[in-house]
Amino acid sequence: MAMPKKYADEFKQTAVELVESGIPQKQVCADLDVSKSALQAWVRAAQLTGRGIEPASDADERREQVAMLKRIKELQTENLILRKATAYLSQANLKLGGQSPK
Repeated sequence: MAMPKKYADEFKQTAVELVESGIPQKQVCADLDVSKSALQAWVRAAQLTGRGIEPASDADERREQVAMLKRIKELQTENLILRKATAYLSQANLKLGGQSPK
């Protein structure tokens, strides 16, 4: 069985930055000759670290962290939708002259 490759922290950070800049993971994997699972782990670790959370070494904890990141993303999307709806409704209210129902 082959030993897993070891990558320098700077290399991992560069790979994560490429993904965060909008380059698809598949392209980054091909360009840097890294596995998709390795790149996903680096991106996930960066997302956790960016939120002040130490990436887990235990598989069950990793699954929980993945679920947590997914839920955070869902909540951020919901928050954005609500902010846009609020802005739209307040603009619509201004166009009506700001009259409140009696």
